[in-house]
Amino acid sequence: MKALFLSFIFMLLVFSCKQNPKNEINEAVIDVSNPETINSLEGAWELVGYYNYKDNKVIDSFKTSEGYRQVKMYTHNKVMWSKYVPSDSSEWFGYGKYSIKESELIEELEYGSEMMSRIIQEKKEFKHELIINEDFFSQIEIDEDGNRIYAENYKRIE
Repeated sequence: MKALFLSFIFMLLVFSCKQNPKNEINEAVIDVSNPETINSLEGAWELVGYYNYKDNKVIDSFKTSEGYRQVKMYTHNKVMWSKYVPSDSSEWFGYGKYSIKESELIEELEYGSEMMSRIIQEKKEFKHELIINEDFFSQIEIDEDGNRIYAENYKRIE
């Protein structure tokens, strides 16, 4: 299970990221050190980049690659996302429900693309730290010790 999930994360980073020089890290989309009051996730969001963490501090940032698209759509309690990677013929999408408890985003996927269905068989529930403001949100992967690992950063498109 962990190997499949880690493979998914690795593929996500390899196929969709372009490393920026370390001196561009301060070009952050979201100030993760200053969480805002939880705003509504309802609407459409597009992935714009990633952060990698060490000791709970951003050590590296990546923008999405040219042509790459990942969009999430949230209703009152449902989520659906899709991903397009020009260099990858695999389809990636998922559908399920979500909830927000304090600063935690919990997505419980019901079904997805063939690749995602394999992951869902092993793990249906995905929990992330959530930092959100009106136009941006960041979902942050946390390890078993409560430390930040990486974040996906989204901008509101509708």
